[in-house]
Amino acid sequence: MAAMAGASGARSWLQAQHTTWLTPKRMRAATITLFTAAAIGSSVTISGSTPGSHHHTHTATSHKAPAARP
Repeated sequence: MAAMAGASGARSWLQAQHTTWLTPKRMRAATITLFTAAAIGSSVTISGSTPGSHHHTHTATSHKAPAARP
């Protein structure tokens, strides 16, 4: 979400500059490029979950069935 917010902010900044070369067609291309780069960048650089422990130990408990009654 932060990456998309950054891309949206960059797009707003570009639009606010009122540059003559930034036509509506180029603004659309810039928007697509910014959002695509943000989506790819965030998926590559930000992990979605906590990495697992490499040294995870399990405690072995012995579960025995109750002895059969004669």
